[in-house]
Amino acid sequence: MKCFKASRQVQRFLSIHDPINNLIHLRRDHRPASDQRAARVRDFAVCVEMVGAPLAA
Repeated sequence: MKCFKASRQVQRFLSIHDPINNLIHLRRDHRPASDQRAARVRDFAVCVEMVGAPLAA
């Protein structure tokens, strides 16, 4: 909680962060690099659709 003033702020941040992180997190040891790149492009497109703004790379 270093940069958060209240536990409610932490919970709000995590409720948004975790689903997006789970969507983007790829198991690198089970995919070839070309599949990883294609999945990353697809996942970022979904995030942009959900959030409404592009994410910083």
